[in-house]
Amino acid sequence: MLLDGEDWASKFKTFQTEAWRLETLPQYLVPQEAEEFAAFTAGARFPGPYEDSWTEMVRTRAVGRVHVLTQPLSDYLRFEFERYYQHQAPAGEDIRILDVTDRPNPLPDIGDFWMFDRSTVVLMHYEADGKQISRELYEGDPAPFIEYQRIAVAASVPFLEYVST
Repeated sequence: MLLDGEDWASKFKTFQTEAWRLETLPQYLVPQEAEEFAAFTAGARFPGPYEDSWTEMVRTRAVGRVHVLTQPLSDYLRFEFERYYQHQAPAGEDIRILDVTDRPNPLPDIGDFWMFDRSTVVLMHYEADGKQISRELYEGDPAPFIEYQRIAVAASVPFLEYVST
């Protein structure tokens, strides 16, 4: 089942204990970010803090993610760090970085997904350039994804620690 619109938005409104994401791409082409991303690559910066519906949510609900990446950081990752992560982590989102530049990726061939309450998994499908194709409700056993989360968290470091070194 493909998720879009209100069906997708409702996942963030109705989860009970945790929303968690695995990110694996060096770039995501998000139409809503195009103007800000272009400004960033032209030299604009995003001082904070800022408040939006996402930071408001992460202040009161358990939301986390691990982003698997390699150095050097892509322009998009530098943008994502400055525009989002540096504000969302202090607000309460458990953002972690799994840098596999100099070590094997413990989750090879695992694609992006969101997991809600460790029971509902949504597979995030992208083109190679980071353009989203679809979001698919996974109808199988969530146990492998719970294990992917455990591995990713154990092998990663908190975002604020990562950027301080």
